[in-house]
Amino acid sequence: MGKRRWLWGAGIVAAGIAHPAIAQLPGETDRPEADIIVYGRSLPQIGTALSGSQGVVGYRDFEDKPLSRVGELVENVPGVIATQHSGTGKANQYFLRGFNLDHGTDFAGFVDGAPVNMRTHGHGQGYLDLNFLIPELVERIDYRKGPYFADVGDFSAAGTVQFKTVDRLARPMVEATIGSYGYYRALAAGSSELGGGDLLVAIDGTRSNGPWDLNEDLKKVNGLIKYSSGTATHGWNIGFTGYHATWNATDQVPERAIDSGLISRWGNIDPALGGRTTRLGLTGNAIMGNTQVSAYATYYDFLLTSNFTYFLNDPVNGDEFQQRDRRGVFGGSMRHDMATIMAGMPVTFTVGADGRWDHIGKVGLYSSVAGVMREAVREDKVDEYSGGAYGQATAALTDRLRLTLGLRGDVYGYDVTARTLAANSGKGSDAMLSPKAALAWRATNSLEFYANYGESFHSNDVRGAAIRVDPVTGDAVDRVPVLVKARGEEIGARLELPNFTASLVAFHLSLGSELVFVGDGGSTEPNDATRRRGVEATLFWQPVPWLALDAAGALTHARFHDVEPGQTRIPNAVSETLSAGATLDLSHGFSGALRLRHFGAAPLIEDGSVRSRPTSLVNLGAYYTRANMKIGIDVLNLFDAKDADISYYYASRLAGEAAEGVEDRHIHPVEPRQLRISLRYQL
Repeated sequence: MGKRRWLWGAGIVAAGIAHPAIAQLPGETDRPEADIIVYGRSLPQIGTALSGSQGVVGYRDFEDKPLSRVGELVENVPGVIATQHSGTGKANQYFLRGFNLDHGTDFAGFVDGAPVNMRTHGHGQGYLDLNFLIPELVERIDYRKGPYFADVGDFSAAGTVQFKTVDRLARPMVEATIGSYGYYRALAAGSSELGGGDLLVAIDGTRSNGPWDLNEDLKKVNGLIKYSSGTATHGWNIGFTGYHATWNATDQVPERAIDSGLISRWGNIDPALGGRTTRLGLTGNAIMGNTQVSAYATYYDFLLTSNFTYFLNDPVNGDEFQQRDRRGVFGGSMRHDMATIMAGMPVTFTVGADGRWDHIGKVGLYSSVAGVMREAVREDKVDEYSGGAYGQATAALTDRLRLTLGLRGDVYGYDVTARTLAANSGKGSDAMLSPKAALAWRATNSLEFYANYGESFHSNDVRGAAIRVDPVTGDAVDRVPVLVKARGEEIGARLELPNFTASLVAFHLSLGSELVFVGDGGSTEPNDATRRRGVEATLFWQPVPWLALDAAGALTHARFHDVEPGQTRIPNAVSETLSAGATLDLSHGFSGALRLRHFGAAPLIEDGSVRSRPTSLVNLGAYYTRANMKIGIDVLNLFDAKDADISYYYASRLAGEAAEGVEDRHIHPVEPRQLRISLRYQL
């Protein structure tokens, strides 16, 4: 307990990791011909932002931030926590504003204009797998929280994050990293002028065993090829990404197995778990003055083997199962801005549209033994398509008061062909209108206040909209709506002074239902309506040129609505988060970073009688740059915390236990202290 108090105190006193406002792209130097891009936490937002909870993070903000996993890039969004309950190759678990966002539901992610969330996914609705990103090639991260923005629809109720990759590097670079527990990583990237534009090529490979008794045996390769031409206001680019990974997984395990000595803290119950993912993506973006157009095509293949309950449902063969997903995703968007004068007031109109088609050749759930498929529980072919259009107008009512009104409309259609149980086939559609409103008042040149209202939605797995018969029990089941509405309100304030920015917001968010398709059961489990309210605060401070600090904290009250008294707690709804630290940029090429990440306890069942335990981690980085070389030393989990990355509470059955199983916490521990050393050389 003393250590935890110390960590909180250190976070509050140190006031968070932060980085200078000037963001240099990877490989750039201070040569006159190198571009200096001003991005980052101190980039002015007053006069342009629609809310107090949106912002920009530049490459310099996370260049020297120790990362355990690629998905932790989203933790640059204040208030977001990314954890893992399985192997590194799987999408992270995300937490924001009192949501356990699972692998992405209600948290929309985009890379170079292409959506990353997967609808009607084999493992989880909205599956947001960012493992194909190469961190060194991310130029900026734009984030927005809440359903207040007309240009994004599905999965955006809690927040939206958009990653933009660099168009070019000033100089080619190679980098190698070696670390504890058999961690090896190599990166090579470079740019060249070609045909009046810039060609960027990068390849990134990782091998890792992890601290687990069962070697994770992660094998991952990422590639990026991108061609860019033109300027920031009249230009275009086309990019290709490739990603393939295989891994063994140590999923969450019952605490009783650890406490009894049956397994170690790093042990497993079923050694046959793991997965593989292949993702190939093609994106194109063009900007022609006030008009922007983007298009994308993605091939995706996924296999995951899991076992959460062991011998509870099948005492002979066990409860192991596999989930598969193979699809193509095609779509695009366009946007046009128009500035005019109406009734003597400057008004900017924005109109836009987007469309998407998921052609899912196979999505299914299968029973398996020792990693070998035994039989299909449910297998489907699905076509899901959507179209959205929006309009937005921002009027300068006075030189200090802005009003923004928007309206978005979305139409979804689906065609489910059930290959295992014809009764679960079906076609259908759904539609939704989502109004938006924002008011911004610039009280002074350094202080702005905001008020927001918005509606949005998340889509449900359309297999749940077509289902008639539970594929496991054979019982009749109720179908669920395709689209579930979310409503949000927010008030906030933003302060911007030289070398100091801060924001404070209070929010309320309600969902009509948190209905989700349960991938490990092949059926739909309806949850109740929910309400969340909370406050968030962020700050960035650069008191001297060589030191930058920032911190972000959030408190959230999350409850089910209109349920039985005493059953209102939302499992895994984290009520408090804190991120904090400091970055130093010293003379003679030395720099360093210290970061604290904390998320509090959460109820694990509806009556709140069982709760998870808080988790606090501190990471440390030290770096030395001289001429063309950079050496980095990262210490992850500096104080070797024995906390859990995630906790669940449910019944499972180990060999020899009673047929009804045992209700127990199931945890995935944070990885122990580990050291990683990297060497980068710029040609």
